[in-house]
Amino acid sequence: MIEHLATAEISAEQLDELEHFARDTAGPQLRDLLLGLSRYIRDGATITATSDAASLTPSQAAERLGMSRTHLYKLLDRGEIPSHRVGRDRRIPLRDLARFEAERQHDRRELAERFATQHRTRADAIDEIADPL
Repeated sequence: MIEHLATAEISAEQLDELEHFARDTAGPQLRDLLLGLSRYIRDGATITATSDAASLTPSQAAERLGMSRTHLYKLLDRGEIPSHRVGRDRRIPLRDLARFEAERQHDRRELAERFATQHRTRADAIDEIADPL
């Protein structure tokens, strides 16, 4: 089950109270969850609640990932994203799709950091060579 939660009518004062509770009363995991939730609501993001059993069609999964269905099917065929069949159709467990998204974000961040480090190292090397000249 997937349920989109209405957050537009939550006032800033209510969010302030939630953040105050999170900082002063909640344990570390709940604090992080509540503060993250509050931040998303303040930013106007849509909040969606799902059950562990929720699954998506390939079209829904491709749209969520921002890729073509063709590319998604390649990932499914290679086993990079788990799926199961319902008759002739495929379904992708939402928890597996979220795991794939998190791994993809981590890989992108890591690649960007490597490029930034490589650029800095190259610039430092050029400066080092240019100094004696």
